[in-house]
Amino acid sequence: MIAARVGAVNVLASPVLNLHRKFIIDRVRQARLPAIYQWPESARDGGLVSYGPGAALAYEQMARFVDKILKGVKPADLPVEQPTTFELVINLKTAKALELTIPPSVLGRADQVIE
Repeated sequence: MIAARVGAVNVLASPVLNLHRKFIIDRVRQARLPAIYQWPESARDGGLVSYGPGAALAYEQMARFVDKILKGVKPADLPVEQPTTFELVINLKTAKALELTIPPSVLGRADQVIE
């Protein structure tokens, strides 16, 4: 990341990336790069900022689909669903370590601020 002169990182919502989020958070922190994550749990684990639905809610939604499929509903007959609740989580400990200042207007919009 440093050699490529990356200025910031956007870690997408992916089961694989979520499984390795602590590793990713550590590497991004070592590179001293700001990063935004899609799962709120990532900011709680030390990432700078996250914005998205909680992983638990997403997995609950998936479980409901699996339950319906196991009961005989055809996957093609299931509606497309999207999360309706998104959380903005800001980790000020990480911001301080990166020597970043989060504007008060952004902090005021956060659902959770980790100090």
